Amino acid sequence: MDLLQHAADLGHLDALFALGKISLLPPTSHFVADPELAYKYFETHAALTGNATSQSYLAFFHATGYLNVVPVDQAKAQLYYTFAAHGDNRAAQMALGYRYWSGIGVVENCDRAVECYGPIFIWPAWGTYTSIDADSSVRPCGWRLRSRCKRASTGLNGHRPAIKAARARAAGETWEDVLEYYIFNADRGETDFAFRLGKIFYHGSIYNAPGGIASGGEGVGRVPRDLEGARYYFESIARQVWPNDSGDPPGKRDENSPVALAAPAAGYLGRMYLRGEGVRMDLKLAKIWFERGAAHGDKECHNGLGIIWRDGLVEGKKDIKKALAHFAIAAGQDLAEAQVNLGKHQYQRGDLKLASAYFEAAVRHGSPFEAYYYLAEIQLTQMKNMPTSLRPGACSMATSFFKVVAERGSWDEDLIRDGEEAWETGTPSGRRLAMLRWWIAAERGFEIGQNNLAFVLDQDKSMFRRTSFANFFPSNDTARLALTQWTRSAAQNNVDALVKVGDYYYHGLGVPDEPENVRWEKAAGYYQSAADTQVSALAMWNLGWMYEHGYGVLQDFHLAKRHYDIALETNVEAYLPVTLSLFRLHARSIWRTLTGREGGLSLWSNNELDSESSDQISGRKELDEGPAAAGGSAAGEADEDPVVEDDGPWYMGKAREEFNRRMRDAAAPPGDDEDPIQWARDRRNAELDQDSDLGPEDMFEGALRGGHRGNDDGDEFVETMVLVVLCLIVSLLLYIRGRWVERLRREEQQQRRQFEQRLEQDDGLFPPPGDPARDDWAVPR
Repeated sequence: MDLLQHAADLGHLDALFALGKISLLPPTSHFVADPELAYKYFETHAALTGNATSQSYLAFFHATGYLNVVPVDQAKAQLYYTFAAHGDNRAAQMALGYRYWSGIGVVENCDRAVECYGPIFIWPAWGTYTSIDADSSVRPCGWRLRSRCKRASTGLNGHRPAIKAARARAAGETWEDVLEYYIFNADRGETDFAFRLGKIFYHGSIYNAPGGIASGGEGVGRVPRDLEGARYYFESIARQVWPNDSGDPPGKRDENSPVALAAPAAGYLGRMYLRGEGVRMDLKLAKIWFERGAAHGDKECHNGLGIIWRDGLVEGKKDIKKALAHFAIAAGQDLAEAQVNLGKHQYQRGDLKLASAYFEAAVRHGSPFEAYYYLAEIQLTQMKNMPTSLRPGACSMATSFFKVVAERGSWDEDLIRDGEEAWETGTPSGRRLAMLRWWIAAERGFEIGQNNLAFVLDQDKSMFRRTSFANFFPSNDTARLALTQWTRSAAQNNVDALVKVGDYYYHGLGVPDEPENVRWEKAAGYYQSAADTQVSALAMWNLGWMYEHGYGVLQDFHLAKRHYDIALETNVEAYLPVTLSLFRLHARSIWRTLTGREGGLSLWSNNELDSESSDQISGRKELDEGPAAAGGSAAGEADEDPVVEDDGPWYMGKAREEFNRRMRDAAAPPGDDEDPIQWARDRRNAELDQDSDLGPEDMFEGALRGGHRGNDDGDEFVETMVLVVLCLIVSLLLYIRGRWVERLRREEQQQRRQFEQRLEQDDGLFPPPGDPARDDWAVPR
């Protein structure tokens, strides 16, 4: 720092910028953050050079008022962002585009927003690995009797890798333990473990993103990437089928060797040789591996062959017909990258309608950003020929797609990941640095940054109130900032953030001073908006609670019950709060009926009402999802039918057949959305159950070791509730018995006192002392 300061004093402008960057974002804990000094350095550097990066940081200070270094001034922030964007600063272009898109400090202007987002994205060089998807670092929480959860971990969100990972960590599992378990089983010859371990090492994540190899992995399960280890495990599987690289035709193999996992392993090996990942690039060998896997219908291998024939990578021979044929086979198996390749071919031919269909299919199947880019270009091209009344819709779609591309295609700077690493240090300085990085990302429009920042600024959690962003007691200024971030996150289709906005209005955090009824009406409106998405059981429960008590809405027990029931239909994890709420609701309804008031529930028509509400909800879902979703649900039901097991009559060898069937199913190639943690648990449980070919010899030991893990959670809950009820009954009986015994004791004491009083009134059996008659009772000795 001293040398940099000396260089800056001598007029070295780069040293001046470096001092500002270090003062704002210290690279290590040895440097002290000084935002005021950073602002002065950036201001001086921007004034002397007009540097776009320095102007971008100055705009951030004025837009946020960070640590009160300067007051919030959106006009100055807009000015600095504009100058920096014209200086080709990508961060400023993203921030300016987001401000025009959301109307922050300016009037909403979609045309200006798309102009800012359009030129941002730069295609990566050939061989660049797809970035691991960033994910919110918030933690899941359970149901409570009020909506205090910071991020829903229920319903559809329960299938997100972030929630699965958090649950695994909460159960005491670490990524080191998971890798150790996989390595142990892979090294003893378990091919399914070896294949999954190869995927983990290749993607550098426990969870691979949907969409195929090209989609990368999920950031929440990040582990060190080991390409050599991935190649070792993939080859250990593929060599069981194809022992040599030369002399064997593509389809030749040992008929007795397993090929279920060898074909996808060949797809990974071909891609590694094609891109030179962990091995020396060898296009001919890549083609050999692709041909081997394609002979058995592997979609990744067909896509790889399509790339080779399209670009003429082997001996310069191009064959578009062969390439399209391979792409079509892979696309027919819902591979997103192949659908993108077909879409690009149609886009170059000028068939925008067919290209859009391919790109939209790729988006549905997990394409991370390339399909979004071409969809945005198509919307922008079509917008020019649209009537004026239709242009806003096309412009909004183009801007949204360009925004996704700009955020996912940032290879030079990853504020979300850097912030997560700083947060995991656990030090106060590290957490302040993490919050600052997320705040900068939030200003650029990153929804994850907005959600993370709102989470740590949430005034409901005391563990964050001692930071420099908030006092020990709830601060309305900090709550206002958190509410701003929740609102911006909700505007980007985060349903859980929408529920949090409703919570803030309900509790009066960070909102203007208004009567409670006005705040509750606004809270009910946000809850209703979240409930209309049909994915937030928490919002439905909140609405039921408000209808039950008449807060913000007219009191209506029927609507309260309907929302409670819908919450349970949406998410079975809501069983406990919904059950308790329904008990309370029916108790209040009975009291209302007994007191002669109207509006109580009818105990005899609940089934009819419930079936009606279920029909309405299912009908509304069909309208929202369309016939394709209906067909998908039917297909899903058809797929689920074989899973239903019928015990049927017992016969010799049935247990062995069931075990072998489960092992065959486990050896099938895994899907992209399969949870590797849950899969490993299932395999471990199956091994524990199999002490011999016919199962555990000791049935009692087998039960203790997990033989009944397949029971439904509902049965366990019912048993728990039965035990609780029995305990309550026993406690009540003991209490009644105690009261009864105490009553008998009191009655006996009262009778004794009455007898003694009666004796005293009758002078007793003996004469009192001093009476001469007392001598007649003396006993002679």
